Amino acid sequence: MRGVFLFLPILGLIAYGQNPRPSRTANDPPRSGTEGQVRIPDRPSSALFKGQQGKQRTEIHFDPASGVVTLKLLVQDPNGYFIPDLHPYNFVVYENGVRQNNATVEIEHAPVWLAVVLEFGGRYPGWNKILANEASSAGRQLVEMLGREDRVAIWKYADRPELLADFSLDHEKLDTMLFSLQPPSVSEANLYDALVTILERMQEVRGRKAVILLSSGVDTFSKTPFDEAVKAATASNTPVYAIGLGEILRATTEVFGNAARSARVDWKHAEDRLGEIARASGGRLYSPTTSVDLSAIYDDMIENLKVRYVITYKSSTAQDLNSPRTVKVELVNPKTGAPLQILDASGRTIHAHLTLEDNYIPSKAVGSQP
Repeated sequence: MRGVFLFLPILGLIAYGQNPRPSRTANDPPRSGTEGQVRIPDRPSSALFKGQQGKQRTEIHFDPASGVVTLKLLVQDPNGYFIPDLHPYNFVVYENGVRQNNATVEIEHAPVWLAVVLEFGGRYPGWNKILANEASSAGRQLVEMLGREDRVAIWKYADRPELLADFSLDHEKLDTMLFSLQPPSVSEANLYDALVTILERMQEVRGRKAVILLSSGVDTFSKTPFDEAVKAATASNTPVYAIGLGEILRATTEVFGNAARSARVDWKHAEDRLGEIARASGGRLYSPTTSVDLSAIYDDMIENLKVRYVITYKSSTAQDLNSPRTVKVELVNPKTGAPLQILDASGRTIHAHLTLEDNYIPSKAVGSQP
């Protein structure tokens, strides 16, 4: 079953931290005279992630007892920012060409299950120490920004992947553990082997989930070829959000001059491969230049993971649960049926015309909701 993805060629704003509004149906009357417009505050003019974003999935659930369908949708602008302040009456839902008149819409901030993966090896003791310090610090900063309901597993890899904590809710203990990690004296950095192993483990996890990979992107001696790692990421149903440490490491190790191992690393090649893995999985690549950049990056990443518009409706389709059903969602002006109009912070009007079509099979969507 293919995922449903809403994408608007418009400007928007991250809505992280926004409380979900009470559920209303798409047929409820507008509360003001501006129902055909949505005004959104100013926001950055470029994406925080690098390169292209992977195709992100939407969760579809069907309840056979009630006939209720639940769609959890991303609504974004071209820079990957969430579009806030859409109203229930701005959404129109069709199934098999029939408008579903009982749809309700709300915003969900879901808890997440994260496998945080830290690179801890690179052949040379001096390199390993710098790498371990950067990865541990970045991991602690991420854990501090997560909510108490979020579950976190911590992995590190050098020659092989090692599970350090398995989906703990105790973030204080995770922080202490990350602070005390010691790098190996000499090791390989077998990224692709580690990634395949961890993605296989994540197949068992239910709910909203992701792998957060803190890595230089360098692989020194994996048995798994790069192409196989990309295939595993594509098939995993777990997005990989890669935090490329190459820029930070390159700047940190420049003090050692041309004799340093970092002077012989093809950083662009390593980052490109991280980006390909992230895109194949439906995730994103971030490339901070300093650790100061991580706070904004984590906000962006967590927003992208957690926040969804949730549409529920009772299907009007006859009870054949093994046949595909076509779902179509539009964003409209409820008075005219025209595409919804978006105003940015400067008051410029941008017309957004959204038409979405995808299929689901009810019998296969039963029980798929986290």
